[in-house]
Amino acid sequence: MMMMWQQELCVRRGSLPWDRGGSSGGEWDEQSRPKGAFPTMNGFPNCSANYTKVWSHYLVLALGIPQLTINIISIIFNCTVIFTRLATRDLHKPISILFCNLAVSDLFTSFSGFWISMLFITNPDITIFGSQDMLAPYSLYTTSILSTIYNLVSIGIERYLAVAASMRTRFRVARNHSIAVVFINWVLAFFLGCLPLMGWNCLQAESNVSVLYSPFCVNYLVFIAMPNVAVAFLVPLFTYLRIILILRKRKLRMQACGQATGTYKSAETQVARTSISIWLLALVSYAPFLAGVAFDAANRRCHGELYPGVYIFRNCTAMLITLTCLGNPVLYTLKLRALGARLKALRGLSASRACAIGHV
Repeated sequence: MMMMWQQELCVRRGSLPWDRGGSSGGEWDEQSRPKGAFPTMNGFPNCSANYTKVWSHYLVLALGIPQLTINIISIIFNCTVIFTRLATRDLHKPISILFCNLAVSDLFTSFSGFWISMLFITNPDITIFGSQDMLAPYSLYTTSILSTIYNLVSIGIERYLAVAASMRTRFRVARNHSIAVVFINWVLAFFLGCLPLMGWNCLQAESNVSVLYSPFCVNYLVFIAMPNVAVAFLVPLFTYLRIILILRKRKLRMQACGQATGTYKSAETQVARTSISIWLLALVSYAPFLAGVAFDAANRRCHGELYPGVYIFRNCTAMLITLTCLGNPVLYTLKLRALGARLKALRGLSASRACAIGHV
């Protein structure tokens, strides 16, 4: 059935997928390009001209309804976190500003994900072949994800500086520092996320159009995904490992002085559990998306050969990212709040015990 569908589409174009249609060198003929069809990234015409009803209704509902549900729950959950932060007037703390901004980023991610899900349900074919209608929601989605990544990195760095400040350094993260970081994060996220709206897109049938996230270009996806996902993996891993090492070093020095180390041991355990949870959450959320971008960059097949498996995988990666928007408030608001209370206790403990800090 799939082969018959592919052959029918290619007959309409006048040649089979492996036939270059008589054009010398396989060049894309703009005069004969049907409306809505894009070339594959190898420069040959694809097999999707005059497409009609590519997605089955059952598959669209099976993928679209869970996406809508998860996005709605995430929107409600993150709105609750934001309103709770504002109601408790807890924003005078630097870490609370970062937590609230993380909830705002997750809220925008869920909203843009809801927008994309609605477009998928109402007109699923444009999520395969690309359209002007997909450019704005994809750009907002990219901006929101980038802002989330930058916030997660900022929170990890802030936690590391908080531990270091409680032990040995004089630098403390102030409220103004957090506000400046939030501003820089959003400016950078908006700039990188809105590059397709500024012209870096493949709406004009360029040769490297993405088959998964059309009308985005493959080179743009690689430029955005590779470094930012690497940052999301490596920076939190480094910062939380450093926190664990600092706490362990403090614990060993207190043991050498014959003092109680229960508080340090408890904080070390809390940091270890939280850091593992953070890293696993980032791995589950962004690794599939990164794999999809890598596949997109290496792909040389046309849309019909990828349907439906690859596109189901694409939609599942979107659901995993939205699930992160649900997990972030729980993980950061609850676990890191408990960790912050322990670090506050450690500041008083370190100040009163000179033997433990005398060898810094």
